[in-house]
Amino acid sequence: MDDVTVSVDEGEVVGVVGESGCGKSTLGRCLLGLESLAGGRVEWEDVDVAGMTPRTLRDARPSFQTVFQNPFASLNPRQKVRDCLTEPLAVHGLGDRPMRERVAGELLENVGLTKDDLGKYPHEFSGGQRQRIGLARALVLDPKLIVLDEPVSSLDVSVQASILNLLLRLNRERNLAYLFISHDLAVVGYLSRRLLVMYLGRVVEEGETARIMERPRHPYTQALCEASREGKASLAGDPPSPVAPPPGCPFHTRCPLAEDRCRSERQGLDEVEHGWKVACWKARP
Repeated sequence: MDDVTVSVDEGEVVGVVGESGCGKSTLGRCLLGLESLAGGRVEWEDVDVAGMTPRTLRDARPSFQTVFQNPFASLNPRQKVRDCLTEPLAVHGLGDRPMRERVAGELLENVGLTKDDLGKYPHEFSGGQRQRIGLARALVLDPKLIVLDEPVSSLDVSVQASILNLLLRLNRERNLAYLFISHDLAVVGYLSRRLLVMYLGRVVEEGETARIMERPRHPYTQALCEASREGKASLAGDPPSPVAPPPGCPFHTRCPLAEDRCRSERQGLDEVEHGWKVACWKARP
């Protein structure tokens, strides 16, 4: 990632969209303290996460949780649902065994399953049900922020809709903040209020989701919107290597509007309208 700045307010849903390999998941892992930083800061309530000791980071963990992309790999196949949901409470020394099991059962019901499912193993559930269990696990410590890393990409369309509606309900009921990572612009547009578009480790457009989807300003965002609406790819070629990005604008190798200066000068993320930033010469007012 290169010069990425993002903030998430209490109860806010921020979407992050882009092609595979653009840095979306790396961003989420850095925010959670799962990746070390080569530079910059990650602040949680004015405290630098990277500067936390292992003890203070563990104490802060309940406040920010994650739901992983693959519901078939994110749950321990040898662990019953009961243990999956009560273990985080035990690690943090919260409650006794009956209280932990009661909390686990209530959470399962809250995400659309039943208390009877506590005694089952992950292989006894469908993909959508497993993702609900993963969400319950993220909720068990009553977090303020959940990083959702492609939480519905491996699910059928009908199951996706039910999970997205569940996430919206939990956002409203618990005032939960989400960082919602996806390559699917339509899915992000349904859930998020503010959007970051990433390309090759950089944010190329940022602003209100509805405005960006209605009138995208960056050529890359325009291509994503076209692909989302019409179901066809309009970009030629593959993204360059993030290890050795091209000089100038990283998108110029695939951009139909590229000029000579795009190949040598890098355009910063400039505000083109209030609250709307774009990293493109063509998008300047």
